[in-house]
Amino acid sequence: MKALKYDANGLLTGVAQDADSGQVLMVAMMNAEAVAATLQTGKAHFWSRSRKKLWMKGETSGNILDVQAVKVDCDGDALLLLVKTRGPACHTGNVSCFYTDLDEDYVKPIV
Repeated sequence: MKALKYDANGLLTGVAQDADSGQVLMVAMMNAEAVAATLQTGKAHFWSRSRKKLWMKGETSGNILDVQAVKVDCDGDALLLLVKTRGPACHTGNVSCFYTDLDEDYVKPIV
């Protein structure tokens, strides 16, 4: 029997990717409840570690991610959600959360 592999906190990584363009839109954590809600509703749900609660992407903004398919990685510890967007995926208003280039300001020296 196949099973998802959640970490010690009961979470796995969920990556939302635009089903048409292939652009990576966002990454968030999912628990079993978020996975079940996503599959049942066809809308992307995640687990908020800071608020410690289930949330549907777009529940307040209206920028919902309609899930077209869900793929499991080879280790069973990450999910790829192929989605159609209803507005920007990032809470900043950007299409994707990945709009900033990594530079030395982000990298702290290893001591």
